Amino acid sequence: MDDEWLAQRRGQPSAAARHDEDATGDATGAATRDATGAAKGSTVAEPGKGGSARKRGSFFRELPVLVLIALGLALLIKTFLVQAFFIPSGSMEPTLHGCVGCTGDRVLVNKLVYDFRDIKRGEIVVFNGLDSFSAEVTVQEPTNPVALALYRVSSWIGFAPAGEKDFIKRVIGVPGDRVRCCDGKGRVSVNGVALNERDYLFEGNAPSDVEFDVRVPEGRLWVMGDHRAASADSRAHLGDPGGGTVPADKVIGRAFVVIWPPDRIGGLPVPETFEQSGLVDAAASAVPLMLGAGATLPLAAWRRRRAR
Repeated sequence: MDDEWLAQRRGQPSAAARHDEDATGDATGAATRDATGAAKGSTVAEPGKGGSARKRGSFFRELPVLVLIALGLALLIKTFLVQAFFIPSGSMEPTLHGCVGCTGDRVLVNKLVYDFRDIKRGEIVVFNGLDSFSAEVTVQEPTNPVALALYRVSSWIGFAPAGEKDFIKRVIGVPGDRVRCCDGKGRVSVNGVALNERDYLFEGNAPSDVEFDVRVPEGRLWVMGDHRAASADSRAHLGDPGGGTVPADKVIGRAFVVIWPPDRIGGLPVPETFEQSGLVDAAASAVPLMLGAGATLPLAAWRRRRAR
């Protein structure tokens, strides 16, 4: 007892404390040795089949979300920017190839361009002709539900005919233009300027086998196919309301490039004949004249009423 008391007074650990420290040290050392031995005897685990399975599962869980995002983006682009169209008939040969049952051209249509500027002569446009034109081709949709779904998806992305209501033609006359055929040489003229259509007219076709003389009304267009002998265009509807012209607000957009098949990929520029200075000048002078007449007639009528 005296020894224990003296050891504590001198600052040395007691025998009991030394015993506790020895026990703790032995336990710690044993644990350290065990851990070290385990570490030496173990190897780093490599990714196995379980990790790959988890990755595959994660991918398949995310796949529906990715598909929905892709469809959403495609819908936005199709609705507001660009849409692909399938050419179902030969009415625009040789510029655009198409026929019933064959592999027709696919074109991209700019749906935004006419929100910023007017439609120009010579441009190729896609329009909804449901109330203006008769269908040039009859599209038979599949009756099998699966085939019908695939067909509609294909038509939606431009790899199958979209239906009987959409037409593609070249704009010949814009509002205010006088379009007529034929002059002394059998040519189509716009505002008295003859068009040289050899660059795009189907070989062997006359500019028109139907004579016409039309003033294009405001808000409407005169359109024709490049394969004149096989195109039921504005000429075929001269007796209809609008005199064969198409409402400009029914235009879906401008076809600007062929994207399929690969050997026909290329742009669809406006032919040079529509850039003739005489044609442009004639149209430019006609617009102020029409606006002036529109403003003068009401004024004259008002003055006549006052005179009474």
